Amino acid sequence: MKPLPPLCAFAAVVLGACVSTNAALIDPSVHLARTCPSAIRLYTTPDRVGHPYREVAILNAKGESNWSNEEDMIESMRDKAAEVGANGIILKGIDEPSALTKVIGQVAKTGSQRKGNALAIYVPSDSTSTATVCAAAAKKS
Repeated sequence: MKPLPPLCAFAAVVLGACVSTNAALIDPSVHLARTCPSAIRLYTTPDRVGHPYREVAILNAKGESNWSNEEDMIESMRDKAAEVGANGIILKGIDEPSALTKVIGQVAKTGSQRKGNALAIYVPSDSTSTATVCAAAAKKS
């Protein structure tokens, strides 16, 4: 296993992985109460939600491909979705750098990035379940 670069080593200790996610709010005038990452349900397509929902934010995640994986990407998106008050995300995709891009990144010492995209949503019919899961998570910590 390769050693982590110093910045990623610090981030790995503090955050768990070298992945960052930003959120672009769909309607900045709407302020939802923060939820918790463990209550964020993951959907692979909009029709899988099965209930009416409100679009909250567009999530974009990125991470160094050598120091992150798909699970890290989804965890980071769940964290950001919880911050903006969502209780679900519809995963649009995670793009992996090609093998050639990874090799070039290694040779040039520039690295290569994995990128993820999702839509943070709020499903009103899941609000009771969200509150229950977050209350249980708060008791554990």
